Amino acid sequence: MCSSEESPLLEGDRVHNIPDDLNSVYARFSQAQKNVVVFAVSFAGLLPMFVTGTFVPSIPQIAHDLGSTGAAVSLAVSLSVFANAIGGLVWAAYSSLYGRRPMYLLGMPILCMGSFGVAASTSLRWLLFWRFVQAFGCAGGVPVGAAAIGDIYRVEQRGTAMGIFFGACLLGVALSPITGGIAAHYWSWRSLQWSLGLWGFIEMVFIYLFLPETSYSHPGGISELTTPFNVVWINPFSSIWLLRSPNIMAVTLANASAMVTEYVLLIPIAYTIGARYHISNEALIGACFLPSGLGNFIASPIAGRLSDAMIEKWKVRRKGTWVPEDRLRAVLVGGPLVPLSVCLSGLITTYIAGPLGLVLNLLCFFMNGIGVDFVLTPIGSYNVDVLQSRSAEIIAAVTAFRAIILAPVTAAVLPSIETLGLVATNSIATIIGILGYGLIVLTIRYGDHMRAWVDVGYTVVDM
Repeated sequence: MCSSEESPLLEGDRVHNIPDDLNSVYARFSQAQKNVVVFAVSFAGLLPMFVTGTFVPSIPQIAHDLGSTGAAVSLAVSLSVFANAIGGLVWAAYSSLYGRRPMYLLGMPILCMGSFGVAASTSLRWLLFWRFVQAFGCAGGVPVGAAAIGDIYRVEQRGTAMGIFFGACLLGVALSPITGGIAAHYWSWRSLQWSLGLWGFIEMVFIYLFLPETSYSHPGGISELTTPFNVVWINPFSSIWLLRSPNIMAVTLANASAMVTEYVLLIPIAYTIGARYHISNEALIGACFLPSGLGNFIASPIAGRLSDAMIEKWKVRRKGTWVPEDRLRAVLVGGPLVPLSVCLSGLITTYIAGPLGLVLNLLCFFMNGIGVDFVLTPIGSYNVDVLQSRSAEIIAAVTAFRAIILAPVTAAVLPSIETLGLVATNSIATIIGILGYGLIVLTIRYGDHMRAWVDVGYTVVDM
């Protein structure tokens, strides 16, 4: 049968974990309670971004205090990325068994211990150890938070809430470097780590007092989780196997391609924008990250709401039939800004000097922030839509896989600029962004057939 954008979900797909009464599932919490949940998980999702982003500007100061080198201390950054990927898989897998709330209440104390340990470190060995603990403890913030939102919002409302969540998380990507730079310049890296531990403690108390358990027993409706809290071994890496789904892999690669463009713009900023426009002050260089974060913050809720609108619009056109790929149509609106912004930035930096060039570059960063969120937010909601019963695990798997892709990109950006030049490097990133956009178009067009190739337990009603 010919594929069509009007095609409904496959008749042969298996129905997994469908609650008996969907209305009662989403009516468990009032709107005010849902707002509290979104605030709590957004605040927790912001924390890992600060744990990662505030450390980089402190590296010279840390190296001096510990009698080490910047290159050696930089190992803590790679180690934290690894810990975040592993930790996300662990917390996500166990949240499917024990619920979302216990994972926060277990993870936050580990974060606090890790932060205090980093602050008190007297050698590189202890710094690396506690840095791993710190990153592992807060790694559940994004996957468990996204799953909690999926637990309480219907598919037609989920994108808006997910947009707020991802907007808050990605705001940390822009704010954390300038925060770390200011702290390193005017305060102390140790004091900053103590502050992160205190933040984790406050978050833990807030979650304990105000965050309800959002999970529900999927096969039987909305009953509370009844699994006894016995230690059960779960293979956290089993979540990675979900990526064998062609749909999930396609949107994951599109997700990663958007992040590649952001990394290409922001990672070498001191050597591109700073060197070209004679900016040497750490705080001012950190401030150049703000347009990207502002774009993230503004675009994420808009992209989420637009993805909800796409679901509603196409559901009406199909006379009530839900097709999850309709949410991805929101990517088509803002997604082109991703390759466009990175392409223009390379050309502007190379050929336009002075204040005009700087302003135009900051505008490109803003455009990229908007475009990236128009890609990430609908994709995040889509992943939860199609794998509702394993929502935390799929978000964690996507995040871990993306980290595997971005780790070599992070290492290759500066050598590429030095070897090939800025325009060539940004052109490569532009092509990657275009390919990612193409994967979204293909998934929208052929999503029903792609799901038929491999069934990983898709949700096939509009939950």
